[in-house]
Amino acid sequence: MRIDSHQHFWHYSPERHSWITDDMSAIRRDFLPSDLQPILTQHRFDGCVAVQADQVEAENDFLLSLAAENSFIKGVVGWVDLQAPNIEERLEHYHQMPATKGFRHVLQGESDRALMLRPNFKRGIAALQQWGFTYDLLVFTDQLQYCTELVALFPDQPFVLDHIAKPQIREGKIDEWAKDIRQLAQHPNVCCKVSGMVTEAAWQDWKGEDFTPYLDVVVEAFGTNRLLYGSDWPVCNVAGGYDAALNIVAQYFLSFSATEQAAIFGENAVRFYKL
Repeated sequence: MRIDSHQHFWHYSPERHSWITDDMSAIRRDFLPSDLQPILTQHRFDGCVAVQADQVEAENDFLLSLAAENSFIKGVVGWVDLQAPNIEERLEHYHQMPATKGFRHVLQGESDRALMLRPNFKRGIAALQQWGFTYDLLVFTDQLQYCTELVALFPDQPFVLDHIAKPQIREGKIDEWAKDIRQLAQHPNVCCKVSGMVTEAAWQDWKGEDFTPYLDVVVEAFGTNRLLYGSDWPVCNVAGGYDAALNIVAQYFLSFSATEQAAIFGENAVRFYKL
């Protein structure tokens, strides 16, 4: 089964989606399943995982309703307040909705770069483990060391790193990121999404070879059984679109075995998210 492990839907709102800046006008509109389905069909994907873009529980209701209406949405990664006193109660609620596979928090935007290591946040992660949910790590490179500390505390909790931690591809910076990626990957409970790379490169004039050194690092670090392909649609539209983002990854893995390609482009996501 071919799965796009990371994409978004939204009814665009300038207030809710304030992260969509003026230079991202290409995605300042609604993006819904009817927009994505023909693209997935064109590229022979059987389904996708819809990931939150707004940090309110109403986002979960929105994505779960779309999943109920569209069978190609195989799972939802939502949002809950992991630091809330009633976190166990909220997770019990979502446990009754099989399309809910996991959760994430926009850690990259937090002023406290080590928020994930606060006691209440860690209590929330422990609750995820209790209810069998996954956790998506959305961070920038300066937070990778905190991620390594977090995942070491919860060896039985499945984590996945979103967007290879958004390295500074535009500037060609790689050494510090690569060192931290290798340390994180030493923990077998962590997977990595090969996603979101085009938006970290020069949007209008990136070249395929710009991404090769970064892909080399994540393949070496995680191996092909812990990498999940994701488009990051529609965000990828600001830097070339779905076809271009997919082509970078497809071309890179062209020389890999059919078994390895099948793992990266779907089977690993099916296993990780229990699709």
